[in-house]
Amino acid sequence: MAIKVVPYTADRIPSVAAFNKRMQAGGSKWGWYEESEDSWLPAGSDRRVWREHFVAVDDDGEVHGAYALKPQAWKIKGEDVVVSDWQGPVSEGAVSPKHNMIGMRLFRDMVKRRALLYSWGHGEDDAMLQMLKAMKWPVHGTPFLLRVVKPFRFLRLNRYLRNTNGRRLALDLLAFSGLGWLGLKFLFGILSYRRWATANRRSHVEVEEVAEFGDWADALWDRCASEYSALGCRDAQAMNELLPRGGWPEAIRLRVSIGEEDLGWVVVMDHALENDGRFGDLRVGSVIDCLASPQNAPAVIGAATRFLEARGVDLICSNQSHPAWIEAFGSSGYVNLPNRRLFAASPALHEALEPFDEISKGLHLTNLDGHGPHAL
Repeated sequence: MAIKVVPYTADRIPSVAAFNKRMQAGGSKWGWYEESEDSWLPAGSDRRVWREHFVAVDDDGEVHGAYALKPQAWKIKGEDVVVSDWQGPVSEGAVSPKHNMIGMRLFRDMVKRRALLYSWGHGEDDAMLQMLKAMKWPVHGTPFLLRVVKPFRFLRLNRYLRNTNGRRLALDLLAFSGLGWLGLKFLFGILSYRRWATANRRSHVEVEEVAEFGDWADALWDRCASEYSALGCRDAQAMNELLPRGGWPEAIRLRVSIGEEDLGWVVVMDHALENDGRFGDLRVGSVIDCLASPQNAPAVIGAATRFLEARGVDLICSNQSHPAWIEAFGSSGYVNLPNRRLFAASPALHEALEPFDEISKGLHLTNLDGHGPHAL
């Protein structure tokens, strides 16, 4: 049975639906989108960022796997290039041994189509990451940043820590005794000590909710893009494509300034979750994107933190890669959980990022550089 990888077109939708049913029947939680045009980032000749979908089909036109690429304009060492994040590949090999080579076939196809390729989101135990390591792809660890705002609700409602009867009992005792509240308040109070050291400057920071990015965002991009060694384009057009009106209604765009000076911007979300696999029924605030000169990162993250705390979230979290932004979260009282999200670069991209040990110190990645705002 010959397999070819082709663009996902509307005539393939019934075959993708059948593929999804076979995956589900085989016990897999994975499938593919039953729409051929990307609803988040449709392709277009004048776009800064878009998504392309491809499917693996046999001689009869049946679909047995799929993947997506998200090409985006980047600046690397001041040069304009197109770099692509990937999603998938999803293969019927997960449920049928006779298709176990399709995943590798899809992977090779994506590398051939877009040489400057990366993925950001794998954990150490991820099967894809193990394959990438076996192929000698460089991997760079980045942290998960967490601030607990309401300790009692965190102890009682988070699901990630409450995964055994013993842990549930221990966390309940900590919650109802008050010891957990006291301990977490002390921990995050200690972490916040630098927050007060810059309180005078931050007291003058103004935060404005905006419906979209405008000329002010272009001026900010022009001013500070050169201060990063590598990052995806974050001018007004790119950001309005990534966060279109109505596309992610939960995303809140915040313009951060002091007087007439724009310090930067930050995009946050506020989700009241229900039965989430990690966060249970907590109300989770997240910082999904941000841009400023690195020296202004503390003021921007401080403003975002105060904004989300005022809304009543139980905790706030984010994924970041740039040392200045990681430090900014630390100065606002976030705990740094290292190497929770790993950045894997193709050989061609890694070469473009050489010397990587130095360039990685100026690499700016946020959740929007992955599969979307919800991909924490």
